[in-house]
Amino acid sequence: MQAILPRCLFLLFLFTCKLPPDVVAEIQEPSDDSPAPQEPVRLTDVPEAVEFIAAAEVALIGFFQDLETPTVSVFHDVVQNFPDVAFGISTDPQVLAHYNITGNAISLFRLVDNQQLDLESEAIKNIDANKLSRFIEINSLRLVTEYSPVTVIGLFNTMIQIHLLLMMNKASPEYEENMHSYQKAAKLFQGKILFILVDSGIKENGKVISYFKLKMSELPALVIYRTLDDKWDTLPTAEVSVELVQNFCDGFLKGNWPRENDESEEKTQKVEL
Repeated sequence: MQAILPRCLFLLFLFTCKLPPDVVAEIQEPSDDSPAPQEPVRLTDVPEAVEFIAAAEVALIGFFQDLETPTVSVFHDVVQNFPDVAFGISTDPQVLAHYNITGNAISLFRLVDNQQLDLESEAIKNIDANKLSRFIEINSLRLVTEYSPVTVIGLFNTMIQIHLLLMMNKASPEYEENMHSYQKAAKLFQGKILFILVDSGIKENGKVISYFKLKMSELPALVIYRTLDDKWDTLPTAEVSVELVQNFCDGFLKGNWPRENDESEEKTQKVEL
């Protein structure tokens, strides 16, 4: 894994790099079974905005001086492609001031790490729907975030330095039950540990599994990893329970690493996970 991306490098990637065609298609094309069209909620005062943001795992708020700004139409264009994101819009001066917004801005709020990520006036001046969609996809981290070539950028653009990975095939019969327990455990460590799902049924995820010296025969497995110094530990397990996850995480936070992985001299070449 690599260290947290510098802010300037992150923005450079966001606005200049191209995603793989299949990822772009996933972002741009809404599914056939999309719910009824949604519209951004008008946030007219501070209490309403605070309540709206607090109720969502991921919220995207357009803060505008007026609704005639060209970026407003771009904001509306992407709403339908993200039914699991709460969209709000506000022109109220007190709301903008509450979130330290001057001028126009589009801000993404995340419950998992309590972060506010701002695209301010200069960044959104010439933004289009594709770039805004990319920003949302990259930064939509949740209590449990599924690993992908898109979300990995957001995972390393957060202040939370400890990540817990559940490596499991989503097609397995035990997936639903284990995922339910994993999600419950994630709430216990909100703000301390990022919970990530790595689908071992996806061939490209093999490099993540091999990085932590795991074999497919050892999955499902939990991997806890600290980005600051590459400390990590693994725990193959057939069943994921809240108690198991909690004990594993608590042990790591206390500095207990049953399996030593300080082989810095013999480490394989790092890959960006």
